[in-house]
Amino acid sequence: MASDRIGVYPGTFDPITNGHLDIIRRASRFVGKLIVAVSTNAGKGPLFSIEERVALVKDEIKDPQNGLAGNVEVVPFDKLLIQFAASVDASFIIRGLRAVSDFEYEFQMAGMNARLDPAIETLFLMASERHQFISSRFVKEIGKLGGEITQFVPPRVAERLKKKFAEGGG
Repeated sequence: MASDRIGVYPGTFDPITNGHLDIIRRASRFVGKLIVAVSTNAGKGPLFSIEERVALVKDEIKDPQNGLAGNVEVVPFDKLLIQFAASVDASFIIRGLRAVSDFEYEFQMAGMNARLDPAIETLFLMASERHQFISSRFVKEIGKLGGEITQFVPPRVAERLKKKFAEGGG
């Protein structure tokens, strides 16, 4: 039964985008509890600290205008995804796919995770048409160069990005 299943939606969320929120909204309908797992992922050189990213995601999750169910929790993690998923008794890892270019990497990752723990399934959700080309990396590049990013991220996130760039971040 879906009501007792836990799903994990992992990512760096640097920053969280409207595309991420769309996947969170849709994935939360398939599980009893959805854990948005914010990766420390220092290798990607995130603009925001892990604490800032967790706070940004939590702010968007709790905003009633985002229409998210009460079954979403935000947790930082710094270990192998499959180990984290097992530690929270997850049945599923949720991954969003934007374009064909995402598929090869995600397919390989799902295969490795299945070998490491066959009890945890990977579910893929296609990005909605209006969010297919949004990526945190592009949002940061556009924002850093003074471009308009409000169509790609929630207003609070856009403000935090502007502030971060004004402080010399990025």
